[in-house]
Amino acid sequence: MDNRLKKKYGLHTAIAMVVGIVIGSGVFFKAEVVLKATGGNMPLGIAAWSIVGLIMIICSYSFATLAAKYENVNGVVDYAETAVGSKYGYYVSWFMAIIYNPSITSVLAWVSARYTCVLLGWDITGGSSMTIACFYLISIYALNSLSPIIAGKFQVTTTVIKLIPLILMAIIGSVIGLTNGVLLNNFSTALGNSGSRGGLFASVVAVAFAYEGWILATSINAELKDAKKNLPKALIFGSLIVVFVYIFYYVGLAGAVPTETLMENGETGAKIAFQNIFGAAGGTLLFVFVIISCLGTLNGLMLACTRGLYAIAIRDRGFMPEAFKQVDPVTNMPTNSSVFGLFLCAFWLLYFYGANLTEPWFGPFCFDTSELPIVTLYAAYIPIFFMVIKKEKDLNTFNRYVMPSLAILSCIFMVIAALIAHGNAVLYYLIVFMLIMLIGVKFNKA
Repeated sequence: MDNRLKKKYGLHTAIAMVVGIVIGSGVFFKAEVVLKATGGNMPLGIAAWSIVGLIMIICSYSFATLAAKYENVNGVVDYAETAVGSKYGYYVSWFMAIIYNPSITSVLAWVSARYTCVLLGWDITGGSSMTIACFYLISIYALNSLSPIIAGKFQVTTTVIKLIPLILMAIIGSVIGLTNGVLLNNFSTALGNSGSRGGLFASVVAVAFAYEGWILATSINAELKDAKKNLPKALIFGSLIVVFVYIFYYVGLAGAVPTETLMENGETGAKIAFQNIFGAAGGTLLFVFVIISCLGTLNGLMLACTRGLYAIAIRDRGFMPEAFKQVDPVTNMPTNSSVFGLFLCAFWLLYFYGANLTEPWFGPFCFDTSELPIVTLYAAYIPIFFMVIKKEKDLNTFNRYVMPSLAILSCIFMVIAALIAHGNAVLYYLIVFMLIMLIGVKFNKA
C-alpha cells in the first residue's frame, strides 16, 4: 500500500491556511482579555498586538528559510529533526500530536460554540455550548476525513468570509470613531490600572493565542505542490496579512464603542460593536461571519490535528506506527491517525471545561490550554533556531545569524511573559506536560 500523501494543495490554499488558521476566534475572543489585562489602556493593547505580530513575522521568516531547503511530511517536525536531531524531532512531534494540536483545536471548537450561543442568547458555559462544541468538532473532522479537497476549498472560502467583518470594522469603525470622538477618547483614557499580573505581559500571552496556528500550515508541506517554493511564500505573506488585519481591526473596534462597554459586556462586546456600526440586522449578519471565521480556523487546526500521529508513525516511531501510518486509498487520508486525533480533541475539550468553565475539577492542576501549550511550542523553537546559527553554513549572514538570533530572543520573551502572566499555574502545567512526554519516551523505539 502507498502510504504517501499526494500533492494536492496550491499556493493559494497554503496562504489561505496560514491566514485562515490564525485569523478566526482569537482576535474576537482575546480582545476583551487584552482590555481587562491592560485596564482598558488601548495604546498598551495595541503594543501587545504589535509585539506578538512582530514575533510571529520573525519566527515565520526563520522557518520559511528552512522550508525552502527541507521537505518531508510535517514541517516543524522536519525542521526539528534536521536542525537538532531525530530524537528531538520525535519529542516535538509527540508534544504537538498529544498536547498542542488537540488542546488548541478543542478550545477553538468551544469558542466557535461560544459565539453561536452569543448569537442565540444562550449560556456560553453550560450544556448547550458544550453540545455545539462537540457537534462542530465531529462535523469538521468528518469534512477533513471524507474529503480533504473540499476541506481545502472550505479553508479558502472561510478565509475570504472571515476577512469581511474584520476589514469592515477596521475601516468603518475607525472612520466613525474619529468622527464622533470615541476613538480618540478610548486612546486617551486608560480605565483603572494596568490589570493583573503585569498588564502588558498578560496581554502578550493572551494575544499569542490570537496569532497562533501559522506553524501548523507546515503540516501540509508533503501535500503542497512545489512546497520548497510555495511554503515560504505562504508563511511570509500570510503572516504579514494577519498582523495588519489584526492591528487595524483592534483600532476599528476602539472606534465602534467606548472601552467601558467592551469590558463590561465580555463575550457580547464584539456583537454590540458590530451592531453599533452596522445596525441590528447588519451587525447580526456580520456576527454570523464571525462564527464562520471561527469554523474556518477550526477546520485548519483539525487538518493539522488529523495528521499528528501520522507524522510520527511515518518515521516508524511512536505508538503502533504500522497502524497510524496507513493512508486510506480512497480519501488519501491517514484514517487511524485522524480518529485518534479526534479522540484527543474530545479529551482536551473535557479538560478545558473542567478546568476553566465550571467549578474546578482538578484542584491546582487547572490551567489555561489556550495559552500555555502555545508558549511551550515557542520554547521548543529555541534549540531549532540555535542550531540554524550553528549548522546552516550555506545561508547568508542575515538568514543564518540575524533572524534566528531575533527569533531566539522573541521566544525567550514569550516564555518570560507566560511565567509572569500565569504564575503557579505554569508549574502544574509543566507536571502534566512532563508526564505526557514521559509516556512518549516509552514509545520512542527508534
